[in-house]
Amino acid sequence: MFLSVFDIFKIGVGPSSSHTMGPMVAGGRFLDMLRDQPFRPHGLRASLHGSLAFTGKGHATDRATILGLAGFLPETMNAEAAETVLAANRDSRILSPEGLGDLHFDPARDLIFDYDRALPGHANGMILMATDAQGDVISQETYYSIGGGFVLTAAELAARGDDTRTDASPKVPHAFASAAEMLDMAAASGKSVAAMKRENERVFRSDAEISAGIHHIWQVMRNCMERGLETGGILPGGLSIRRRAPGIHAALKAEAGMNLTAPHVINDWMSMYAMAVNEENAAGGQVVTAPTNGAAGVVPAVIRYWLDHVPGASERQLDDFLLTAAAVGGLIKHNASISGAECGCQAEVGSASAMAAAGLCAVLGGTPQQVENAAEIALEHHLGMTCDPVRGLVQVPCIERNGLGAIKAVSAASLALRGDGQHFVPLDAAIETMRQTGADMSEKYKETSLGGLAVNVPNC
Repeated sequence: MFLSVFDIFKIGVGPSSSHTMGPMVAGGRFLDMLRDQPFRPHGLRASLHGSLAFTGKGHATDRATILGLAGFLPETMNAEAAETVLAANRDSRILSPEGLGDLHFDPARDLIFDYDRALPGHANGMILMATDAQGDVISQETYYSIGGGFVLTAAELAARGDDTRTDASPKVPHAFASAAEMLDMAAASGKSVAAMKRENERVFRSDAEISAGIHHIWQVMRNCMERGLETGGILPGGLSIRRRAPGIHAALKAEAGMNLTAPHVINDWMSMYAMAVNEENAAGGQVVTAPTNGAAGVVPAVIRYWLDHVPGASERQLDDFLLTAAAVGGLIKHNASISGAECGCQAEVGSASAMAAAGLCAVLGGTPQQVENAAEIALEHHLGMTCDPVRGLVQVPCIERNGLGAIKAVSAASLALRGDGQHFVPLDAAIETMRQTGADMSEKYKETSLGGLAVNVPNC
C-alpha cells in the first residue's frame, strides 16, 4: 500500500477538503472529460447530494463547484481572480473554462442541492452534467469526494469492489498495508518508519525533491498559522464567531516573562496554534490538508509546539516528522476513512491527532513500536467523536476541537515514550474500531448538521 506524503498533505483552500477542494477537483476532471469529447456543450449543471447538499452552503460547496467548473484548482487558486469569476457569473450566468468557450451556468437553476436523494457510493456525492442548447443532458459523470481532497468517479469507486481497502498502488520497497506490517518491516530492515517511508517516496522523487516538497508544505502551514495569529475580526458565515487566536497570542506573549505561569499554560499555546490555522481555514484561506481541512490545525500546531518549546528541536528533523505522520495517515485512510461525512470527526481530528502523535514521538527519539503506540493512544481517545458543525460551518466545534486534538497528540506521544512500545490495543484495532463505529454511526452525526451541537445550539 502506498500513499505519498504529498497525497496526505495537499495544499488547498478552506473551509473543507471534502466540500471545497473535492468539488473543485471534480470540476477540473469533468472539464478535461468534456475537452476530450467531439461535441461542444452549451451549458453546465451540477447536483449535490448527501453531506454536500446538507452542509454545502455552510462549507462553501456552491462556490467551490462553480469555481471548479470555471477551471480553478485548489492548489493554484488565486482568491482575487476567483471572486472576479464568481461576480461575473452572478451577472452573466456564464462560465468560460479554458478550451470550452462560454457555457451557460445559472447558479439559481443549474446548481441543485438535492436533500432527498443520497448517492450510493459515499456520503459526499455530486453529479456534473453538460447540456445542449435545449437544456438536455448530453454528458454526465458522478463524483465522490471521499475526504482529504481525494475524488473518485462512480466507476473508480465501484472498481474497488466491496472492500474499499483494495489496493492498486505502485510497487514500493516497504508496502505496508497495516501497522503490524509496518512494525514487521521496521524490525526486519532495522529502519525507522520515516526511513521506510522515504525509501518508498524515492521511487517517484529524489531525496532533494522530497525534502524540498516537505519543507514547502511546512512553510505553507506556518504561513497559514502566522496569518491566523495576526488577523482578527469576525469569521464569515453568520454565526458571528470572533477570531480568538490573535488575542490569546497577545496574552500569552505578555505572560511569557512571568515566573508564576502555571505549567498547564503550554496547552494554551498548542490550542492557539491550532486555532489560528482553523480560523484561517474557516475564512477560506490557504491551508494544507492534514489529513483534511477540518483537521488542518492539529499537525502544524504540534510541529510548532515542538520547534518553539521543546529543547533541541530542529527543522532538520522536519522530514522525519511529516514522513512518519503521513505513514500513519495513509494507514488510516487505506483501512478506514479520513472523511467526516463517512465516519464522523473521529476520522478527521482523530486521524490528525494520531498522525501528529506519531510524528512527534519519532522526532523525540521513539522507536517504531513507540511511534505505533503513540498513534494508537491518540486515535483511541477520539473514537466515537461525531461531526456536527453548527449551521454547516467549519467553525463550531471544529476550531477548538483542533486545539484539543493537538493537546491529545502531545500527551499520547509522551505516554508512548514513557513505555517500551509494548501495549494492549494495537493501532490496527483502533483503526478498525473507528471504521466500524463510523459505519454504525447515525447519519445525523456525520457532517449533515442534523444532530448534535448543530441542532442543540441556537445558530441564528
